[in-house]
Amino acid sequence: MPILKPVGMDLTKYGPWALVIGGSEGVGAEFARLLAADKFNLVLVARKAGPLEELAEELRGQGAEVRTASVDLAQGDALAQVRKVTDDIEVGLLIYNAGANNTRGLFVELPEEVTGAVIAITVLGQANFTRHYGALMAGRGRGGIILGGSLSSYLGSPTLAAYTGAKAFSRIFSEALWAECAPLGVDVLHLNIGFTATPAMARLGMPVKLAEPPETVAREGLENIANGPVWIVSTPGNVERARLIGGVDNRAETVRAHAIAPRDRTAQAAKEHQKLAGS
Repeated sequence: MPILKPVGMDLTKYGPWALVIGGSEGVGAEFARLLAADKFNLVLVARKAGPLEELAEELRGQGAEVRTASVDLAQGDALAQVRKVTDDIEVGLLIYNAGANNTRGLFVELPEEVTGAVIAITVLGQANFTRHYGALMAGRGRGGIILGGSLSSYLGSPTLAAYTGAKAFSRIFSEALWAECAPLGVDVLHLNIGFTATPAMARLGMPVKLAEPPETVAREGLENIANGPVWIVSTPGNVERARLIGGVDNRAETVRAHAIAPRDRTAQAAKEHQKLAGS
């Protein structure tokens, strides 16, 4: 894997360590590669130890100092587990990229452990990690936080009630956190992504050739960390879709007409989103 072109992140403001939650593949891995190119030290956290260590070795080979923690973010002790590898270092940048969804179904029929994991990772996880690391940044008067979000945060979608609800929390939470942290010297950004070509999407059989490359998403997040509270990734159709589904009028009609498409219709949905932008 070649070294990526640096973004030019300010080590003085956001360094020397970056903590990437969900940092073993996809967008999280690209965040790590870009930050390594900018000479950050890295702490990578994900559930699967194998891909985590593979990426860590790749980045160490490029001269980065890297620590890893294999942690199930759905468990109540996730923050305590991560703190074991961060309490002796200065984390100036928190990127919380975890929160994908691989199970669809009616909320009242899905097992509690399925919907509970979605809420634990995206709601409680973002809140608990930002409270701990954000407080340390505020005490130093500098730092940055990027919270991964989704266009699904603008619309409650059938068979994805917990997921879309959790993403809505993340977006509104980020806006409030941004307003609170700006006077404290800490930048907060909610990175709102659309259809992205991640390994998780590929494993679900999604047509990732039509999706945004993960490096583009990660680079836009880092380049716009000071442009919060929300940055919608510039994939054609993303901004237009957010406007379409985010209005306050006719919510019943909007929810019925614009629900997230089933997986077998993802390709057609992606093309329709792009048409919104005239591409």
